[in-house]
Order: sequence, then structure tokens, then C-alpha cells
Amino acid sequence: MSSPPTPDTMPAGSISPEALAAAAERRTRLLPQQPSAAQMAAEHEQRQKFRRLVDPGILRPNSKEQAMASLQTLLTISENLLREPDNPKFQQFKPTNNIIKRNLMDPKGTLEYAIELGFRPEVKNFQPFYTFNNRHLPQLRIGAGILKDFIDLETEKVERAARAKQNEKAVAESVASKVKLAYMDDRKTKMLRDEMEKEQRVARAAAALHRAQLQETSPSIPLALSRSPSPTENMPGSGHVLGPPDGPPPYEPEN
Repeated sequence: MSSPPTPDTMPAGSISPEALAAAAERRTRLLPQQPSAAQMAAEHEQRQKFRRLVDPGILRPNSKEQAMASLQTLLTISENLLREPDNPKFQQFKPTNNIIKRNLMDPKGTLEYAIELGFRPEVKNFQPFYTFNNRHLPQLRIGAGILKDFIDLETEKVERAARAKQNEKAVAESVASKVKLAYMDDRKTKMLRDEMEKEQRVARAAAALHRAQLQETSPSIPLALSRSPSPTENMPGSGHVLGPPDGPPPYEPEN
């Protein structure tokens, strides 16, 4: 037996306007409900209030380390509640607890933030507590988001500053290494130059000594022997004249 046709399976021409309106209403109910303009405005105002409670409320009157520790404690309390909203252990905190006292009760502005999250003071068995009511879950969710935004932003700033400092240190070390290498190169070059000059001085001194020793050991040569003779001095008959001697010419008989 076939099931009766529905507006989604019937031909378009056979669907009545009433069936189409009913199907549209069902689809609308299945969609997530969108917040109204008034709800969006209220959430915006709540976010702004939480932001002001953090800065200037917590960040300015406390040291940076204390402010960050307080924000982290508030975020831990909020996330525990959002994860297990029905767990009684997370629905309250005792103001005399050491961590709570150090990070929520003593610093300025932190208890005001916890109260805005939805914690209210009460006494149980003569002991003071701050207890959370689940009807404040929407504002708890908003407050936790603001805390996480501030913590993430500050963590990013710290990490960026650490990276910049590390880069500066690396650059300084690189410059110092280059200066050291340049100094060592200059020193090595000077040592090589000094060594070369020393070797040259030793070589010149040895050459001068060698020349002096040669001059002292070589025999002296007379000046006359050392002069080169003229071409005619060593010829045979040197000093004799072929012409008539001095005086009258020799007698010649007449024919």
C-alpha cells in the first residue's frame, strides 16, 4: 500500500496554497532561530561592558603579570562552567581559597568581573561562597569570549616581542661574528706581511754579507796589469822606424 503524497512529492500543479504554507512553516521551525535586533543590541552592550571591566578595570590598576594571572583564572572558571554547567564543583568558588584570594579577591576589578559573569555571594554552613546561577549562562559565554580575546591578544604580543628580540640578538651576533672575522683577517694579513718583510730583510742582509766576503777573499790586481794594452804595444818591432835615421841621407853614386 503506497503512502499518501506529501507537498514535497506531489506534482507542482496539484499542491494547494495551504499545503505550501504548512511546508514553509515546518522548514522555518527547523532552521536555527536568529536573534532579534534587540537581542543583538543587548549582546553588543554586554560585550562592551565586559571589555571595559577588563580595560581599564583590571589591566590598568594591576601589574601586567597580576592582571594576566587574574584574567586566566577568570577564564578557567568560565570554561569549566561552560563545559559542565551542571557540575556543582564548578558552580561556586570559595573566596578564602589561596588562588582565588590571590587572583580574584585581592586584585582590583577582578571580583566585579566574576559578579558580571553571574556569580553571587552567599553563605553555606557559615562559609562564604560565590555561587553561579545557570540563568546567567548567556552572559557567562560572552564574558568568557572577551577574556579569551584579551589573553590571546596579549599572548600574541608577547610572542611577537620575543621573536623580535631573538631576531635582534641573531643580527647582533652576526655583526659581532663578522667584525671578529674581519679583525682576524686583518691580523693574519699583517702577520703575513711582517713575515714577508722579515724574510726580505734577512735575504738582503745575507746578500750584502756574501758580497763583502767575496771582496775580502779575492786577490788584488796591479793597476798596470789590469789596464788593457793598445793594439801596437805588443807588435814585433815595436819602437823601430822603417825610414832613414836622423842625419843626412845616405850617399848615392852618380851615373
